[in-house]
Amino acid sequence: MGKINGCLKCIFVFFNVLFAIVGFGLIYGLLQTSTHKEEFSSLDLPDMIWGWLFAIGVLGISSLGIFATCCESIIGLKLFASFMGIGMIIMFYGGINVATGRNEIETALQNELQKANIREEVIRSMVEKIQSNFHCCGIRNATDWGNNIPDSCECISSNTGYAMNGRSNSLRCKSKPQGTSGPHEIYEQPCYDIILELLNLFFNILFGFFFGFAVIALLGLLITICMINQVKSDDSRGSMYLRKY
Repeated sequence: MGKINGCLKCIFVFFNVLFAIVGFGLIYGLLQTSTHKEEFSSLDLPDMIWGWLFAIGVLGISSLGIFATCCESIIGLKLFASFMGIGMIIMFYGGINVATGRNEIETALQNELQKANIREEVIRSMVEKIQSNFHCCGIRNATDWGNNIPDSCECISSNTGYAMNGRSNSLRCKSKPQGTSGPHEIYEQPCYDIILELLNLFFNILFGFFFGFAVIALLGLLITICMINQVKSDDSRGSMYLRKY
């Protein structure tokens, strides 16, 4: 009979397997991103070293949790608990930084949007995808495109607009600016406000991600402490039994 409660062990191993799969998925995503890094060379993207550290950390710690639980190793469980405690602190710290720094980042993005060159290939591709999905035209207005307005700005009466953050945006069309080529009817709304709403949604998801992982780390820490106590209790009973005989 094992030292750790069988049901607790199965649940703990199951969730660690899930997180190991998440770790593999993150590594795969980072590998795919690395292969397309040159396409985003014109954007000032942060180095992916933190992403690699997080992905490898998730995979490594999950593997440690599976090994320590299956082998009922008190040293492995203590090491896992230490990682959970450190991870909980890091995740809480990251969530606080996201909450306190989002206004500064949003202000910086607003300034960048005001001077963004929509004719750069990467920015053009991103804006066109936003225009197609959220029914807007240009960053500030349709004249951002100069004399050639893309087909993604075309306003089709059958489209119904979009909804975000509980608010709906009714579709409005207008004629294209004089002297320009492209669709005759284009979306009236620029993409500026939509981009800011998408950024706000991203920050909400990131905030939830950090605090969600912090809570998971806390639960992992508490369960690991419980299993360590079970192993110690079983070992102490075994020692007492041996002393009697």
